[in-house]
Amino acid sequence: MAVRNIRKESDKVLRKISKDVEKIDDRTLVLIEDMVETMYKSDGVGLAAPQVGILKRIIVLDDGTELLKLINPVIQEQSGE
Repeated sequence: MAVRNIRKESDKVLRKISKDVEKIDDRTLVLIEDMVETMYKSDGVGLAAPQVGILKRIIVLDDGTELLKLINPVIQEQSGE
């Protein structure tokens, strides 16, 4: 596992559209574990793959009760701001 560099807000990669994950292979699993390690090392609660420079639809987050690893998440409903 490795801690990856988190991109700054001004990085152009953060404005690009991420691609769906077509196949969950060893590279995908390593990326997810690296993201988890990076998130915790940065004292964060969530991290998306583009934030570490990878244009894939992957998110990891810790809501305080469990660690979630989401691949190709879809927002089905929203409310509030």
